Amino acid sequence: MNAGIASLHAVSAKQTRIIIGLMSGTSLDGLDVALCRLVGSGTDTEVSLMAFKTVPYDDEIKSQIRTVFARTTVDLLHLTLLNRWIGRLHAAMIKACLADWGISSREVDAVASHGQTVMHAPEFFHGQTMFGNGTLQIGDGDHVAVETGILTLSDFRQKHIAAGGQGAPLAVYGDYLIFADPVEHRILLNMGGIANFTYLPAAAGCDDVFVTDTGPGNTLLDTYVRATCPGLEFDRDAGLAARGTVDAALLAAMKTSSFFREPLPRTIGPELFNLDFIRRCQTETGTQGLAVPDVLATLTRFSAETIAETLLECLAARGAEARDFRIYASGGGCHNPLLMRLIRERLPCPIGLTDALGIPGDAKEAVLFAVLANETLAGGRCSFGDRQGVPSVSLGKISLPA
Repeated sequence: MNAGIASLHAVSAKQTRIIIGLMSGTSLDGLDVALCRLVGSGTDTEVSLMAFKTVPYDDEIKSQIRTVFARTTVDLLHLTLLNRWIGRLHAAMIKACLADWGISSREVDAVASHGQTVMHAPEFFHGQTMFGNGTLQIGDGDHVAVETGILTLSDFRQKHIAAGGQGAPLAVYGDYLIFADPVEHRILLNMGGIANFTYLPAAAGCDDVFVTDTGPGNTLLDTYVRATCPGLEFDRDAGLAARGTVDAALLAAMKTSSFFREPLPRTIGPELFNLDFIRRCQTETGTQGLAVPDVLATLTRFSAETIAETLLECLAARGAEARDFRIYASGGGCHNPLLMRLIRERLPCPIGLTDALGIPGDAKEAVLFAVLANETLAGGRCSFGDRQGVPSVSLGKISLPA
């Protein structure tokens, strides 16, 4: 038997696996690296976070990614070269983390690499029905595997699309396996560049759960700050937005986006919600002269209202009462006090952080990709049924280290 296949077989037969989960989101903050211990699989999965670190992207890395990020026209040569470059970059970051933690690569069974999304294009966004849904993450898993010497699973979103999904959100699989509760009705809300949530009623079966994007989380806020406040990457602690006043006309114009008329579940990215979107809505409403704090206040309200409204729409469609649920939030949006306050004002249920469930909010997405890799390796038995948005599939391509 090929040595790599033999090693894969041995890892899949283990009861306990050490897996590194990687996540780099649309905010381009950096690479989240989560060292996880996973025991069992399926609904018996137990996960513990052994170590976690966000390795920041420096200005050069961000600049290189932004030359292709969410752009419909790119330099194909540059995109091709970035695919290798990002893979090797992530591998170097993994090795640096392992060195800091005093862990040998031989102690790690697998890497679960999300890659760097550069285009997410559901069919409703591009409108070309002959092509269907599409997504592209760069940072090829073969380069991660060879550079680290560790079995690597990557490119998780392609199987989701191949099986009839939209490639996102994928959180539902891990959320169900590690956060579903026999007694408590839960909503797992993640607010990265784009916000999404997983609906987890108490004692839910696989076919009871639901997941959808809601629209912008931080992406419009961060994009606008970078465009209007030289030297700033984001509005720390909503310091600017808190001084602003919401413009009702601009807010109403943004909420007319066709995205919000798409049936649930729906998914999108910065390909739609970007600086051009803001400028277009300002032109439509004659609000080009708004002060920066006023625009940021309006964008924060936009994120909060669309998160709350989508969540309430989901619950109403299932005959569920929001007051019966508890929300556990994660992602960068949790660090925005104004956004969190506005969401709390619009929902009649308690809102806490996933930290209370044992997984820090900043690490949650990286941990969830480790769980996805564990399911693929261990042959999880969960069936999510045959329905839109949550196909029952094993996700991730497997790259052998040599």
